[in-house]
Amino acid sequence: MLDTLRSLVQEVNSARNLKQALSIIVQRIKPILNADICSVFLLDVKKKDYVLMASDGLDASAIGHVRLAHGEGLVGQVAKRAEPLTLDDAPSHPHYRYFPETGEENYRAFLGVPIIHHRKVVGVLVVQRADGECFDEDSETLLITMAAQLAAAIAHAEVSGEISEPDQTLDVIEDARMLRGQSSAQGIAIGTACVVASADDIHAVPDRQIDNVSAELISFNTAIKAVKSEIEELARRLKGKLPKEELALFDVYALMLESDSFSGAIRSRIEKGSWAAGALRQTIEEHEKIFRDMDDPYLRERIDDIRDLGRRVLKALLKKDQSKRHYYPDTVLVGEEITPAILADVPTECLRGVISVRGSRTSHVAILARALGVATVMGVADLPVGRVDGARVIVDGYAGRVYIQPNETICKEYRRLLSDETSLSEELKGLRDLPAETQDGIHIPLYVNTGLLSDLTPTRESGAEGVGLYRTEVPFMVRQRFPGEDEQKDIYRKVLEAFAPRPVVLRTLDVGGDKALPYFPIKEDNPFLGWRGIRITLDHPEIFLVQIRAMLRASADLNNLNILLPMISDVQEVQDALGLIHQAYGELLEDGLELAMPRIGVMIEVPSAVYQAGSLARRVDFLSIGTNDLTQYLLAVDRNNARVAALYDSLHPAVIRAMLQVVESARVHGKPVSVCGEMAGDPAAVLLLVGMGIQSLSMSVSSLPGVKWVIRNFSRDRAEEILGEVLVMEEVDSVRDYLNSKLEEVGLGGLIRAGK
Repeated sequence: MLDTLRSLVQEVNSARNLKQALSIIVQRIKPILNADICSVFLLDVKKKDYVLMASDGLDASAIGHVRLAHGEGLVGQVAKRAEPLTLDDAPSHPHYRYFPETGEENYRAFLGVPIIHHRKVVGVLVVQRADGECFDEDSETLLITMAAQLAAAIAHAEVSGEISEPDQTLDVIEDARMLRGQSSAQGIAIGTACVVASADDIHAVPDRQIDNVSAELISFNTAIKAVKSEIEELARRLKGKLPKEELALFDVYALMLESDSFSGAIRSRIEKGSWAAGALRQTIEEHEKIFRDMDDPYLRERIDDIRDLGRRVLKALLKKDQSKRHYYPDTVLVGEEITPAILADVPTECLRGVISVRGSRTSHVAILARALGVATVMGVADLPVGRVDGARVIVDGYAGRVYIQPNETICKEYRRLLSDETSLSEELKGLRDLPAETQDGIHIPLYVNTGLLSDLTPTRESGAEGVGLYRTEVPFMVRQRFPGEDEQKDIYRKVLEAFAPRPVVLRTLDVGGDKALPYFPIKEDNPFLGWRGIRITLDHPEIFLVQIRAMLRASADLNNLNILLPMISDVQEVQDALGLIHQAYGELLEDGLELAMPRIGVMIEVPSAVYQAGSLARRVDFLSIGTNDLTQYLLAVDRNNARVAALYDSLHPAVIRAMLQVVESARVHGKPVSVCGEMAGDPAAVLLLVGMGIQSLSMSVSSLPGVKWVIRNFSRDRAEEILGEVLVMEEVDSVRDYLNSKLEEVGLGGLIRAGK
């Protein structure tokens, strides 16, 4: 049964549209459960009822016409209760509803399970039998599993515009073409989806038509030749190390590459106008179906060999395709995972936005996108990548939303918002040289977060009063080895010089979690709770000391260096780090350098640091709250996991109270507190931060003008009143709605889009 279920799931996931997925479901489920009928009902949101969309067993004329209201009939009851319903005599149930056109009068046993997507019942999957023998628990479990798979297929089909029925009125999921992800670079983009295929997922390769068949055939033949050479080289290297029967697999690969059923079929599809990668995907899926239908388990397992061969050919094809790729003038890059190399390949004048299934706002590509000012949404888990190439898309980098093939009403609204954004941007430019000062005269310095030398010029021109967070890991991530002391010193010197005498906060190396170094691999089951940040550098003092020496040397004669320690969870870590900093400082003094001791700060980003904020403040010069990780750890929400992205919000009452506790603990010891997480760039959240008494804020360059506008339109006393109102609230939505209303009251409604 497990093999059968796995095969069925693979078939559903490989379906190219909803109709095919539904057909696979009803045809395959029926014999597996020894049922006489298998049917699928889907929700029509506009008409608030459930429509028969597919069936193997009921009269075909009923499909698209039989409808049941919420709670009506057995199907309506399953939807209403959102749980399975099993009956051995369906007609005797008080909610039974008979439709003569279905021809189901002789079927008594009934099992229905809800199809649920994002907590909403979007359909019902039903099986029926004529003999009245009740479906058992195993049948119910299998049907629930398939309903879960079907939910994803429905979502993908609705997003890509494949839902249809005879009267064209079915709308399965309300607002379904709006997908949620993580806001990774603010802005709005309206453009054309340009899918970047990945060799890791051949099923995500889109269909694409070509004009030059001859050139495409040459590319395919070149790829085949390259893969054949690669396989022959593997066979030579492993000869004598593997048994003869295992080595025979490479001969099978070589024969398949030249076979009519593989290469011949792909060439045939290319000749009909398909690009090589799409033709390859179609051929692989065709072979997968053949192998899945085989009775022999050994032969069914050979499907993995087909996929491996497909990945090798696809990798060779994409390597060549990337070099000759032409982009739309309004390109929105779309992919399972967008890398910095892919992003850099697109001419900047063509790039409007980025959408990625994987990744987070802290990934390197997100940092680059923000530096380029390109609207970006990452972690869009429900995006059917292979079906949206060439589609009209909207990227809402403020709210973390993506619209696929939006209707004219949505397009019109976003064109208006884009125009408003342009006007607002021009208006905010006038604030550049004005101080970030509240109406009662309290100055709150605004700094920027950066990690790229290319950011320095736009940052200086933005009106920023310094750098509140320089991510030193970025230079480490773009190299193939640890940068030496002199290399680091030169980088830090450029940053410090660019802003002198304004302060610059250099954070010590913060890798681990989702920030990996290719030459320093860290493999852990739970990396966000593992070896990262200060834990790594204290375990490797040789790395830490080199970096500290480079920072100190870079600060000579400038005296604007501040050092920030990340991922502090214990007082002992601070004491150990301070010991190493003083050691490096002493060594440089002995070498004859004249240096001022920099200010040392600690990042508050784990719960233990919140409760020890007073003890930490007593030992350092300042505290800086990193709201991104603090929110993640307080709410137990992986901010890189698209499935729980909706639970991640820095305006959660628990986060607000934790931050207030940090500020009050630091105040006892007379130490300033800054905020350097994304919360500092959220105009609504700024009202709370000002009310708490946060002394400075650090954010992306693009957020700075809007934050300054908020600060200049409120007094500290008014912000304290607003904070007091928020502290009695228990729900995050209430907090955000209230803060947005305060912005609107003073005419700053245009900034609300910069919120969640």
